[in-house]
Amino acid sequence: MTTRTKQWTPPRGEVEMVQVGLHWDAVRAPAEIGERALALLDNRSGAVIADYGQMYWLIPRGHAADWGRLHRDIHALGAHGAEVTYLGVPPTSWTEGPRLHWRIPMGPDRYVTDPHLLRLAMARALAESDTGEEATAR
Repeated sequence: MTTRTKQWTPPRGEVEMVQVGLHWDAVRAPAEIGERALALLDNRSGAVIADYGQMYWLIPRGHAADWGRLHRDIHALGAHGAEVTYLGVPPTSWTEGPRLHWRIPMGPDRYVTDPHLLRLAMARALAESDTGEEATAR
């Protein structure tokens, strides 16, 4: 017998602090790099949260530990080691910034981003920017 677990859904009324690694991991990048990566990903991006100059991609749970160092300002957040991280998640109706909002709203066809594609897009975005000298291929 197969048991189905309920898929996580964003809050409807107030910001919810969600433990990263419980339902998904996240990758945080500065908005100037993130916007370039988002353009490169096009329709292959999953949901993205933005908040005052930072962007957070939701990636499949367990993939943050494999991310590795790409740039000093890009961090994979997950449940590895003793570290516990929480991410503020806005209600589904918050789709405009600059405060906490969904840059790419979550939906039936947009949930997590493929971490390999995201890493490639971030590396290319870095290479095309002034800070690209720190980009490393994995």
